[in-house]
Amino acid sequence: MAIRVEHEMHDRRRGRNTGVGLILVGFVGIVFALTVVKVLGLGDISQMERFDHVARPQIEPAAIEASEGGAQ
Repeated sequence: MAIRVEHEMHDRRRGRNTGVGLILVGFVGIVFALTVVKVLGLGDISQMERFDHVARPQIEPAAIEASEGGAQ
């Protein structure tokens, strides 16, 4: 036979756990929404290459023109 009596402490813990769970679900939802907006907002995939904070001459228009002009 199972014990069915619950103490008020169990109700308080259940309430806190529910609150923490809802906050975590909300946080995950916000991160997911931001990810979807960022991915769908990309018009040109080469724009994404600019966000790695590394100088890449192959994506700079001036560098491309200089290399094409020097090769000819």
